[in-house]
Amino acid sequence: MATFYVDPTNGNDSAAGSQVAPLKTLTAALVKSTSGTTIKLANGSYTGTSGEKFPLVVKAGVTLVGDEATKGKAIIIQGGGTKTMGNWPSQNITMYLEEGAELRGVTVTNPGTSGVGVWVHGVSATIANSTLSKSSREGIFASGTAKPTIVTNVFSENIGNGMSFVDNAKGEVRGNLFQKTGYGLTIGYQSAPLLKDNHILENRTGVVINGDASPVLRNNTIEKNEEDGITVTNNAKVDLGTSEDPAGNTIKDNKQYDVQSTSTEKILSIGNTLSATTVKGDIEFVASDVPVLDDDDDSDSDSDSDSDSETPTNLTDIDGHWAEPFITAMVEKGLIAGFPDGTFKPEEKLTRAQYAAIVAKAFNETLSDTTTDFTDVASDFWGKEAIVKANRMGFIAGFPDVTFRPNDNLTRVQALVSLASGLKLSDGDAATLGYYTDRAQIPSYATDAVAVATEKGMVVNYPNLKDLNPMREITRAEVAAIIYQGLVVKGLATAITSSHIVASDVKSQPLSDIAGHWAEQFILGLYNAGAIGGYPDGTFKPDDKMTRAQYAALLTKALNPEVKRDAATFKDVPEDFWGYVAVQTAYKSGFISGFPDNTFKPTDNVQRAQVIVSLVNGLELSGGTAESLTKFSDRTSIPEYAKEEVATALTKGLIVSYPSADKLEPTRDATRAEVAVMIYQALVNADKIAAIDSDYILSA
Repeated sequence: MATFYVDPTNGNDSAAGSQVAPLKTLTAALVKSTSGTTIKLANGSYTGTSGEKFPLVVKAGVTLVGDEATKGKAIIIQGGGTKTMGNWPSQNITMYLEEGAELRGVTVTNPGTSGVGVWVHGVSATIANSTLSKSSREGIFASGTAKPTIVTNVFSENIGNGMSFVDNAKGEVRGNLFQKTGYGLTIGYQSAPLLKDNHILENRTGVVINGDASPVLRNNTIEKNEEDGITVTNNAKVDLGTSEDPAGNTIKDNKQYDVQSTSTEKILSIGNTLSATTVKGDIEFVASDVPVLDDDDDSDSDSDSDSDSETPTNLTDIDGHWAEPFITAMVEKGLIAGFPDGTFKPEEKLTRAQYAAIVAKAFNETLSDTTTDFTDVASDFWGKEAIVKANRMGFIAGFPDVTFRPNDNLTRVQALVSLASGLKLSDGDAATLGYYTDRAQIPSYATDAVAVATEKGMVVNYPNLKDLNPMREITRAEVAAIIYQGLVVKGLATAITSSHIVASDVKSQPLSDIAGHWAEQFILGLYNAGAIGGYPDGTFKPDDKMTRAQYAALLTKALNPEVKRDAATFKDVPEDFWGYVAVQTAYKSGFISGFPDNTFKPTDNVQRAQVIVSLVNGLELSGGTAESLTKFSDRTSIPEYAKEEVATALTKGLIVSYPSADKLEPTRDATRAEVAVMIYQALVNADKIAAIDSDYILSA
């Protein structure tokens, strides 16, 4: 797919649009773009003065990328032009997004009369990690049947609204900040978006809901707004929680009312931090359906969960879903529920409090005598009893600062650790983790839990069995599956046959050609830690040579180094080279450099001395004396540039020498085994992996 670069200061619209010959205007790049194109923007202002023609139309499937880390702080797109869509009159907009377009890491502003930053009409589009500010009307306008995904943006200082939903627009608004921006959000007509994990503060009113709108609000913080936190009028409805799905919003400290409603529809508040004394209108506070802790029931339950009263399920959105049998079984047991509209929303995420509520229903393990008083779980919090029970059973703990963080989403690895802990499972074999392609992402605290969970048949992966995705937020479907597997382990449920359950006997020798090799233990140690991989045929080829690009890839994967300097441009490492990212990462972290002619020579074999120098410099090690080099019979062949680093490496135990301990062979091409051992020793030096006793590791 094409990538165009744009630089309003140094670019030229007659250029090719490459990184070294960028275009000047975004307008020119958009004309050249087709579906699948990525347009990368340099810092600067993109205005009519710089040559832009507004409104800018981002075509279907085109991605516009600035600087997501700063939310586009230094990439300003400012201006406006008119456009008409659907039944809407002409709008003064900066940008219009077509189907599947993405806008990332930019600042958009339209100070013109009734100026709108971004318009999304009748399509699905994504706006992420950007700043929508200082428009005279609103930052984003969603109309028609639009289904935008609005994620982790900043909305500030828009005169009208941060964002508006009209017509039948839906979509998701997740993790955004709406601050000092007119009304934070206005939701009208028949629109029904999901607002989740947003922080909405210091606006005129946080959220205005009118017409026949019916938004869903989950886990938002709405506070310190000048008038109301939420205003509801006309026939609008707002979902502030159900008994099965408490909302988890925090609505407080707004100057007039936290919630004010004149709507004809009653509002139910379930599972929110919201005081009955700060609301006005037909608003009912309802207790959520969570288990109550019974201190008399502190025995390990041997009862069959199938004997529980069963609830029939007829969910509309799980037919054919990979987790359908698990979801159905859990719903029938009354351990998890669908939504009032008949859906289950299998891909929705779960908060720690929601997970605790399910666990507290599903299990009755022995309760500890100790109760933790979490500082962020109020006595009237909807899930307090469930959190206490789940905590006392050992399924879920808090954090060192004595918080529970009930509204944080749970990750997959946290769920597996929770089940292993609560069910008192331990002594997993670390070699089991070699099955997972992303085992390097498993936190060190979780390795035993993941291993034993695997061995007990509790890990359920979709779509790829070998991809654990430990740090990804867990979905409702995945929670249903793994908790059901926990019930199977306890003998409380009948096993379900599923191709997505990781087999309990996956542990095996992962590499077929290292048995008996002198470096076997080191290679396996790195493999099980997820720091290296083998070839598709199951071999490692320990005695093959390694190129400089392959070395860069291995060390960046194993060491995950920090950036210490700016990137370099090597003329023999283009952006489409397979190892481009690894080479740049290795360079920026100080582990490896290029040559005076501005090349990297990625296909040249890496030499032993080069590996040693690389590790010493990248790890910023020091020490050692020239006298220590006398132990090498071939010390005269050590290049002058490497002598100091070799002495340091010898002191730090980084050097491996096989088969002769008195020969360094510094200019010989390093083998894959030798590189693996030296990187292993680098991890030992950094206290990130256990040392292995070997006669081939040299010391001063």
